[in-house]
Amino acid sequence: MTEGALAGFTVAITAERRRDEMTALLERRGARVVSASAITIVPLIDDAALRSATEACIGLEPHLVVATTGFGFRGWLEAAEGWGLGDTLRASLRGAKIIARGPKPCGAIRAAGLTEDWAAKTEASEEVLERLLSDGVSGQRIVVQEHGEPQTEFVDALRSAGAAVVEVPVYRWTLPPDITPVRRLAEQVSAGLIDAVTFTSAPAVKAFLHIAGDAGVEVEGAFRGGTLAACVGPVTAAPLLERDIPVVMPERFRLGALIKTVTDELPRRAVRLQVAGSTLEVRGHAVLIDGVAHALAPAAMAILSSLARRPGAVVSKDQLAEALPRGNDGHAVDVAVARLRAALGSGKHIETVIKRGFRLRVDDAA
Repeated sequence: MTEGALAGFTVAITAERRRDEMTALLERRGARVVSASAITIVPLIDDAALRSATEACIGLEPHLVVATTGFGFRGWLEAAEGWGLGDTLRASLRGAKIIARGPKPCGAIRAAGLTEDWAAKTEASEEVLERLLSDGVSGQRIVVQEHGEPQTEFVDALRSAGAAVVEVPVYRWTLPPDITPVRRLAEQVSAGLIDAVTFTSAPAVKAFLHIAGDAGVEVEGAFRGGTLAACVGPVTAAPLLERDIPVVMPERFRLGALIKTVTDELPRRAVRLQVAGSTLEVRGHAVLIDGVAHALAPAAMAILSSLARRPGAVVSKDQLAEALPRGNDGHAVDVAVARLRAALGSGKHIETVIKRGFRLRVDDAA
């Protein structure tokens, strides 16, 4: 059962497309969701670069067409219909061999009344390129349907092998009109308030790190220190891996699989302790006591997390004060501990050690 599996965790979404679907899937699992689209899509019907590339494709009479994504291929044909070029474009594609980068482009190709000649099983551009170069492309006219950003290395390799290539820039990305939500998200990541950030495209990763600006170093540190960076696949993950940031990704590069990966991974990272006869599971903004979630204010959460990092050991007021979101003194610690005890529904979990500090009453403490 996944319902409630993410209770107590905060998960951020950086995608624009299918954002509502992702939010619903995560909230159904109990997560608190923060949404900040790192990129926005240029409307196809208004995209002069796409129209120009479409007209070039038609004039080229290509030998080969590479379809990289189903979503992008469908959008391309829909845009062509809007310009009155739909039938002409399909006729041009019908006269070419169509290469698909996986099953999703195959579905879009067939829905358009066309047929793919070959599809990459790995859904990787590297497999497509290897196949094309193995068959030989010298003198071939090739159309490459892009998705979001240029495939520079892919296209350069084809041209170096003697092919004439037209790039079709389907769904170009730009920064959102208002980058404030993304900057706020970067600050939350830096402050340790976000448990996982999901990415569904490499441009979104690059845009997020770019918009983070001065907070970029702290954001990268948070990812290396415990905030989960979850990517839909290796292409999306590449900009993070280049910065030595650890990522998790599903075996199948699909949205549902990405959500499942986050659902599986975050609970594994939670701290579980036997305290005063109860099982405490410390999560991002809540604690589960015998499986029941108790939401905590930031100060109370900071106190509990500090105590849980040293289970059974006495933690001084000065150390706990340093852990509070805004720092403060011993009185602030006393207030936060009192509120924590109230939120836990009992004072039995936290012991006051006079003149020394506080500790969790861990059952198996030495």
